[in-house]
Amino acid sequence: MFIAELTGYQRAWNYGSAVQRGDWTRDDGSSISGGLVVSLGLVADADESINGVVFSVNDDELAELDWRERAYDRVDVTDRVTLIPPTADGELDDTVAVYVPRRVAIERYEEHRDAGTAGVRKSYWDLVDDAFGELGPDHLDWYRRTPPPDVPVVDIRLDRLPSRRPRSR
Repeated sequence: MFIAELTGYQRAWNYGSAVQRGDWTRDDGSSISGGLVVSLGLVADADESINGVVFSVNDDELAELDWRERAYDRVDVTDRVTLIPPTADGELDDTVAVYVPRRVAIERYEEHRDAGTAGVRKSYWDLVDDAFGELGPDHLDWYRRTPPPDVPVVDIRLDRLPSRRPRSR
């Protein structure tokens, strides 16, 4: 695993899950049932850069990632990635890709955001924050420059929809 900078992208809380729904209580005491779970995504932005990690995967692991991230497009960003010392010296030898939410996932998020039925799961919010914290205080600060979500961060009780994953491979 290597810490890296990716230019030309910005993080955004803009991914509306097709397979995760949940229930929560709003600050006003009203209940949301079957609300949309929102996750972190990326948007192209020529004036921005983000930090993150680069790691190697084999062909089977890449196929698993492609299935898991099936509502995202895998985008080759090799020419936009710079390794950040002291985690690595030299250059990248392989293709580097990121997963960018597909338009349908962003539209799903926007629809539920506008209806007031979208939220970020607090445990996911904390997990992402903790992961960047493990990279060090500068990387945590960089991550925290991500624009905040325009939906609430709430304690969501998940009600997962069937994944519809084929059983034979």
